[in-house]
Parts: sequence; structure tokens; C-alpha cells
Amino acid sequence: MKLIELAKELNVSAEAIKQFIQDFDLELVECVSTNFEIKKDFEKFARENIDFLRLYEKDLDETKTVEQIAETINQPKDKVEKAIKEATPNIFDNGFFKSSISSYGIDNKLGGNYKFVYDYFGNKTSLQHRDFIGYRDLFFYISSVLEPFLNPQQIKDWGINKPAGIILYGPPGSGKIFWANKIAEIIGYKFKEVKKHSLGTSFVDGNQKNFNDFLVSIMKEDKILMFLEDFDEIMMARKAENNVASCNLETQEIILHYISKFEQEELLMVGSANSVAEIDEEILAPGRFDVMIPVFPPNLAERSEIILYAMTKNLEKDSLLFKILKNNKADKVPFWHGVSSQMKVFSNTMLIDFTQSLKKRIKNLYQRTKNENLKIDQTLLHGALRDAAGKLTEEYLDQVARFLGDVIINNFDQFQYRVQSLKTELDSYKVVEEPRREIGFHHNEEGGEEGKSQG
Repeated sequence: MKLIELAKELNVSAEAIKQFIQDFDLELVECVSTNFEIKKDFEKFARENIDFLRLYEKDLDETKTVEQIAETINQPKDKVEKAIKEATPNIFDNGFFKSSISSYGIDNKLGGNYKFVYDYFGNKTSLQHRDFIGYRDLFFYISSVLEPFLNPQQIKDWGINKPAGIILYGPPGSGKIFWANKIAEIIGYKFKEVKKHSLGTSFVDGNQKNFNDFLVSIMKEDKILMFLEDFDEIMMARKAENNVASCNLETQEIILHYISKFEQEELLMVGSANSVAEIDEEILAPGRFDVMIPVFPPNLAERSEIILYAMTKNLEKDSLLFKILKNNKADKVPFWHGVSSQMKVFSNTMLIDFTQSLKKRIKNLYQRTKNENLKIDQTLLHGALRDAAGKLTEEYLDQVARFLGDVIINNFDQFQYRVQSLKTELDSYKVVEEPRREIGFHHNEEGGEEGKSQG
């Protein structure tokens, strides 16, 4: 049964169910599959707790004050206010919180008793068997964008057509190609990456071919997602200060010529960009690439899970590394929270660099000591952290700052919490670095341990 079918049967909106999954930190893989088939445990929970889901939806739809939320969940007002400020910065001028705040979600964060929820999802799925880690908010946002592919009734009932072009934008290493593949999987399209050489003129078997020929041939195939990297460079607006390559201008013209046919030919083009600020407005016009999806660096919790996933991937239970991890309780997520908290704004790529460095350091230490009970101490962790932080350059931090600016303009309403969290992490580098420049001889006092580990 699909999520939208269950929602209709229970008379609870699909959006409320998605928000419920996020508020209660339920693992997606335990609730719904990539193509939105509801898992048996979640279906059973929803049917048996339909009254609570309706109560949850009613509360979600209402604007409410801190006092009203505190009264609803029987929690102290000051604790409620603190939890809300941590969850989202959005508050109306008149003191009412936006309806995207759930009283019950706040109560859950404050330790309210929701055992009746978690009883249905007691068997945690291994990280190794998840489609992906975290990013529930991004997954559900993408699903809403793709709704016309998943539910043809949208076109009939509301005249909402399938997007012809989507731009995934985010800092380098944030996982844009992963999400492009995930989009193809969700809508059942074949993923096909456009190689750089396809954009110009080339010779195949002695015949001259250009991007126009390539695109026409792709449009003849069934259900294709065409992925184009460096989309911001290729689609850059023509300005006096920009030197746009002639082959990129030609690519722009060819895509604009054919894009009106993409939906009819069951072709979806997905572009990957570090920033959308310099893309030509003609490209972003309605019916073209008017859907923009931000791909954020992982947050604190996601970093811990990604590290554990990468450290244990493909390991046998009797492998030396797994035994060492288990002896240190590093086969569980909490072990990694400390080092993860020092990886502010790290990309997915940097996290993988960290795990590769740490594995090598553990291996070298074991080969010297032959001790399976060796301790994964701060020396090992900080050494690997220094290696991974090599990519945390001023240029990368500037790219993260530009990304935040893009999100605030284009997708702030959908990702307020992530924007606030990422901004706080990014600002921490300014706090650490500025005193060093102004009063360098006090840097140990000003920067503290965080400054040492991040530098």
C-alpha cells in the first residue's frame, strides 16, 4: 500500500504523516520504502493509533503560543520555549508559532512518554541495510517535488505537471550525484550521466556528432534521467564579467530548444551545481529548471551515523577492525558523537577521508602492538581529523556561505532548521579565527580545544 493511499483511507494528510515520522525520529526504512510503499509495522501502528495521528495533525495545523503548547503537553513553559528555539527560529510577531511546529514533537524532544510509538519499531535496522542515512526532511521534500511522477492524478486534479528540469545544488562533496541516482530510483527512470565530451563536437566511427545529436538520441529512449554536472558553469548567465565558453552557450541553446518536449518524451534532466546564483534566468524560468533542491552537508547526528557506516562497511564480524571497534564500543553511534561535534560543516567526502585515515592509523598501531584490545584514543581520532580537515579550506567555507545564501532565497521555508544549524556551525569558524588574527598571542585561550582540532 502506498503512503498516499493509507493517508486517504485514514483521513489523515500524507504531509502530516511525513512530519510525524520526522518529529519522532523514526527511521525511514522502518516506515516507508523508496517508492513509498508503507512497511507493515508502520501500517499496523497507523491503523491502531488513528486517533493520535488525527490529534497530531489537528495540532500541527493550528497556530499556537508557548503557553498553549506547554498546557497541551503538560511541560514547563521555559523548557518548551527553549526546545522550540532549538527546533526552528520561526515565530510570528504576535507571539504565535507557525503551524509547522508540533506540540507532540516538542514533547517527544523533552522526554515525553511515547513508548506506544516506539513499541512498533523496536527492531532497529542495521546501518548497513539502509537506503541512506538521515536526511528525512530532504527525502520528503524531494518526494513532494516528484509527486506528479508518482501520482498521475495530480495532473488531472490540479494541473501540476512533471518537472522538466531539476537543479541539485550544494557545496562540493555533499552528495548531489547520490540524490540524482535516488531521484531516478524513486520515479523508476534509468540514470544516465552526460559526459563532458558529449557537450562539444566529437567523432564516433568517423562520423561527426554533437550535443544536439546526443540529446535527440536520448529522447528516443524510454524514461531517462539525464544527469549533468557543473550545471552552474555550463548555464552561467552572459555578463560582461563572465567569460562563458562558446560550447556552453551552444549547450544552453540546445537544451532550451528541446526542454518543452522533455515531459512528453519522458526525459528528466537533473543538473548538479555548487551555486544557483550565476545561472541564467532564462534557464530558471517556469517549465524549465524551476525546481531547485538544496543538498546540505550532514548535520551532527548524520555525521556520526555516516562515520559508523563507513567504518563498518563490508566488515565481517570476525574481522580484526570490527573486533577493535567493538572493544571500544565504536560499533555504536554514540562513540562517534564527540569527534562528529568537531566536524562542523564537513562534507560527506571529508567524513569518508576521516574514516579512511582512521582505519590506516588503527591498522598501523595494531601492526606495531599486535593488540586487539588497543584503545581508539584522542591521538588516533585527532590525527585522522587533521587529515580530513585538509579539504576544509577558505574556498570551501566560502562555498558553504554562498550555498546558505542560495537556500535562504530559494528554499528557506522547507529547510529552516537546517539553515539555522548550518549557519551556526559556519559562524563557529569566524569566532575561532578572528581573535587569532587580532590578538594572536591569546589563541590558545580563545580557540580552545575546538580550535586546535578543527585547524
